[in-house]
Amino acid sequence: MRKVVPAILSFLVMGSTLVAQQPIKHKVAVLDFNYGTVMSSSQAIFGTNYDIGKGISDMLINELVNAGTYRVIERNQIDKILNEQNFSNSNRADATTAAKIGHILGVDAVITGDITQFGRDDQNKNVGGMLGKWGSGYGLGNVGTSKAKAVVAVTARMIDTSTGEILASATGKGESARSGTMLGGGGAGTGGFGAGGASMGSSNFAQTIIGEATTKAVTELATNLDADSAKLPTIVAPTVSVAGLVADASTADVIINVGSQAGVKVGDKLAVSRVVRVVKDPTTGKPLRSIENPVGQLTVTSVDATSAVGSFSGTGKPQTGDTVKTP
Repeated sequence: MRKVVPAILSFLVMGSTLVAQQPIKHKVAVLDFNYGTVMSSSQAIFGTNYDIGKGISDMLINELVNAGTYRVIERNQIDKILNEQNFSNSNRADATTAAKIGHILGVDAVITGDITQFGRDDQNKNVGGMLGKWGSGYGLGNVGTSKAKAVVAVTARMIDTSTGEILASATGKGESARSGTMLGGGGAGTGGFGAGGASMGSSNFAQTIIGEATTKAVTELATNLDADSAKLPTIVAPTVSVAGLVADASTADVIINVGSQAGVKVGDKLAVSRVVRVVKDPTTGKPLRSIENPVGQLTVTSVDATSAVGSFSGTGKPQTGDTVKTP
C-alpha cells in the first residue's frame, strides 16, 4: 500500500524531531538534616557528637530510592559540590542556599530538614532525662532506673531549585514499641552506644529502641514525601522521532545515516519505505508530496554517533536511499 506524505518532509535534512511529551521522575537531592535542637540528647546516647543529621539523611535516601518515586542523587556528588562551594552547615538549611545547591547539582528539588525530637518520651517528671548530667552509667543523664520509650520526630521541606519556593513540608514521627532504661542499648553496663560504638546505619542500632523509633520516623517521612511528588512542577521528556536514509544495504547488516546524535537507540524498530513518485507544484516546481511504498522494518542492533546498523525484515529488499523513520 502506497503512503502519501508531504514531500517537504521527505526532502528535509534527516535526523530527529521532538514529537511527543512523556512525564518523567523528578530528580532530588537530600541534604543532611539539622539536629542542633537535639544535640545534647544525641551526645548522651552516642557518647560523642555523632552526626545524626547525616544518619537521618542517609536513611531517608535509602527509603526514597527503594520507593522509586524520585530519582535520588548520590551523596558523594552532593559532598563534592558542598566542599567545592564551601557552603556552611547553617546556610544549607536556608531555602535560597538550598536552591542554589540544587541548581548546581542539576536536580529539580532539594530536601532539607530538622530533627525535632530524638530521645525519651518520659512521663516521670522526677527523672533528669536526656538533658541531665552524666553519672548514672546509662549514658542518658540522671535517669536512675526509670524506663521510657524512645521517640524520634523529623520535619522536611522540599524546595524548588528554580524558584527557591518551598513546595511541600512533611513530617515523620516514630515511637519504640519497647521501653528501656537505656535508649542506645540494653541497660547499664552493656555498652550500648555510650561510647559511640555503632553508626545509625548498622543493624545493632536498628535493634535498639532509639533505632526502632528512628526507623519508624524516617519511613513515615519518606511515605509523606512520596505523596507530595505531585506538588512538584510536571517535567516532561520529549519522545524522539527519527528520520534518516539507508546508507548501505549490500549485506544483511543494513547501515543507516543517523545514530545516537539523532536519538537512535539499540532495539529501535524503524519503518523502511521507498519514494516512488514526487508530486511538484506546477507553478513553482517545488515538491508538494511524495508517494512512498513500504519496504519493511529495521531493528537497530548497534549505534554510534552518526550511524547505526540494523537487521531488516519484510517482503521487500532495502536499497541505498530508502527512508527510515519512527513508525
